[in-house]
Amino acid sequence: MHEAHKRSLQALARRRRLRALAPRAGLDFSSNDYLALANSEALRHAAREALDRGVPPGSGGSRLLRGNDPEHEALEAEAATYFGSETALFFGGGFAANTALFGTLPQRGDLIVHDALIHASVHDGMAISRAEHCAFAHNDANAAEDAITAWRRSGGTGRAWIAVESLYSMDGDTAPLDDLADIAERHDAMLVIDEAHATGVLGPGGRGLGASLEGHDNVVALHTCGKALGVSGALITLPTVLRDYMVNRARPFIYATAPSPLVAAIVRSSLALVNEAPQRRERLAALVSHFGAELHRQCGLASTGTHIVPIIVQRDERALRIANALQNDGFDVRAIRPPTVPEGTARLRISLTLNVTADDVTRLIARLAPLLEETLSGETEP
Repeated sequence: MHEAHKRSLQALARRRRLRALAPRAGLDFSSNDYLALANSEALRHAAREALDRGVPPGSGGSRLLRGNDPEHEALEAEAATYFGSETALFFGGGFAANTALFGTLPQRGDLIVHDALIHASVHDGMAISRAEHCAFAHNDANAAEDAITAWRRSGGTGRAWIAVESLYSMDGDTAPLDDLADIAERHDAMLVIDEAHATGVLGPGGRGLGASLEGHDNVVALHTCGKALGVSGALITLPTVLRDYMVNRARPFIYATAPSPLVAAIVRSSLALVNEAPQRRERLAALVSHFGAELHRQCGLASTGTHIVPIIVQRDERALRIANALQNDGFDVRAIRPPTVPEGTARLRISLTLNVTADDVTRLIARLAPLLEETLSGETEP
């Protein structure tokens, strides 16, 4: 029994790609807790205050049965105001939200054109969608437009949907949103922006890199609540008619137990904190700047200018060796390997958070520099 599963795991182990859970250890250079809110006293206080006023930890059912709580509705209303959208819909997580979005809103006869590096959750949504889909070269707006044009010439009559991340989680670079918005206008297309790694950190008031586009009738955005906001869940911001359609048609929404009302209450507090206290974003921006300067000074490498910095070392074994050495010295840096990233682009994914200091950054890079020199100078694999 389970021999096929066992063989698959053994094959992963032989390729050094077997995943396993491990406890947290070392300085945080790997999480998405960019503003250090996840373990903050501010959100602990928000949780206690919500419990004291009777907010329940559990919802008891789906939103369409008895699980719809005033905290869900209050969060959605406040999120729509904060992000500048017509309305919002709350999900238990970003993966479920993306799967629901792409599996529900694009219709039969439509086309989803997506960035080649789009998140796995979008791929799962497209897998259950009735729409066609195709990839375009990473951050190449012209390629996105060419794909739509070719589809029209071949007889496509539905609506095109352009799917991108505003800040890419493994590369730390940003999408050409203004160009893509122009393309969407020219082709009567929808633009879907996954703001997961930008929400709370980038854009005016931490509202994301697509903040100026929110509220447009042809724009849908996803904002996760478990990264910079420090809690969990996700908000889709969108026109009211599309929200109503998802409430009626999105199976991951209809048939799932509603997210915890207590979580919704804490997210409300987190949004208010991010909106009213820019100091955390300013401190993170200073840390990003310091990291870039030190990376150039000590390693001769350019940074991304964002809080996500990949150090690409190409080969899986090199990424693992460097990550293990850093972890042994108390720096929690992880190796990212295919299939999460393309073949030949194994990397260290360094994320910058307010859980570390500028001195921690300097010490990390001082340890990283000789490790990179050893591996990138042509060290042979064992």
